[in-house]
Amino acid sequence: MPKGNPLKQTIASEKYQKKAGYMTKGFKLKRDIVEQFEEACERTGRPQAEVIREFMEEFVQKNRG
Repeated sequence: MPKGNPLKQTIASEKYQKKAGYMTKGFKLKRDIVEQFEEACERTGRPQAEVIREFMEEFVQKNRG
């Protein structure tokens, strides 16, 4: 549940994301690589989250035990 006094839409969005199996991950990365990644995503017109998800899926597929 969001803290404070969240809007109804915020509560609904969080409920949907939880039900759909979404989660937030936080990473600390060097500024230079993050900026280069942002620029590459902008140049290709692709959302950063989509590209990261594809990298993660590919890595999992290649490294199944």
